[in-house]
Amino acid sequence: MSILGAKMREPRRYQKGFSLLEAMVAISILGIALGGLYSAASGATRNVRADERYAFAVELGRSLLADNVQVPTAGMSDNGVTAGGFKWSVSTRPAPLGRSGLEQGALQEIEIVVSWADGLRDRRIQLDSIVEGLPNDETL
Repeated sequence: MSILGAKMREPRRYQKGFSLLEAMVAISILGIALGGLYSAASGATRNVRADERYAFAVELGRSLLADNVQVPTAGMSDNGVTAGGFKWSVSTRPAPLGRSGLEQGALQEIEIVVSWADGLRDRRIQLDSIVEGLPNDETL
């Protein structure tokens, strides 16, 4: 019998461990899974940051409304910028009263606009309400 025949009849030894190809495939799959997980976590973080800025803008608008519950009957206009880069404006005008019997300017339409930059987008909220109009000598 030849040497080749003798080798073929020997019992095969079973592999212990992974081949290089199996290890590379496993690492590739792990890399793709971790990349997807990183992308999802990054997107969630970005959404939380955007929501926090939106909530801050709403609270800023609400505080501006609370600061201006009484305004001059002639109306008013004011604006500014916060340290965080939020631009705000407050403007009032006499509300149409129709036949209510109220003095002109007794009720004022108020518009509060807060805007901010969110990455490449410009975001904006607007609050509209009605507030009390006071004669100039009674204004706070």
